[in-house]
Amino acid sequence: MPKIKEIERTPNPDAMRFVLAEPLTAGTTRSYENSGEAEHDDLAKALFSIDHVINVYYVDKYITVTQDGGAVWSELLRKLAPPIREAKANQNIAEDEEVHASKEAQESDDPRLQQINQMLDEQVRPYLLADGGGLKVLGLEGNRLKVHYQGACGTCPTASSGTLYAIESMVKRIDPEIQVISV
Repeated sequence: MPKIKEIERTPNPDAMRFVLAEPLTAGTTRSYENSGEAEHDDLAKALFSIDHVINVYYVDKYITVTQDGGAVWSELLRKLAPPIREAKANQNIAEDEEVHASKEAQESDDPRLQQINQMLDEQVRPYLLADGGGLKVLGLEGNRLKVHYQGACGTCPTASSGTLYAIESMVKRIDPEIQVISV
């Protein structure tokens, strides 16, 4: 039974990150944008059953819950804590094969896409995780790289401006013609 060690604010005012004393997963990332996606995940399903929850993202000792902006955090936190405390660690959860890159992006033979994913793994995703979120590469169509923010980053005002600009600057070192678009 994971115990909540800390509750941290994220750069997104509508998301909070729970730091647990014990890991829920062994490096496996889970990202859900609605209750339908979470139907086979007991923890995510329990969190989505709470009014105002619109996103659940978790990996290892971190759970990020995003709300729709219609709840007062002090009240919502009291409702979120019990299902998180009751969650059972599952070290055998299978990784969602498309959590960081779509099947299309994974199967691409474009060497630029492989370099971009490696650069994101090393230089971007660890920082997004620290802020309660992640980034999924959807694909590279011509010179347009499509990405999708996860967790707290999904509805964060700075993700669509500052972070996206920083990612595009890094990607331009791989190919100066690439434009990064968040969808």
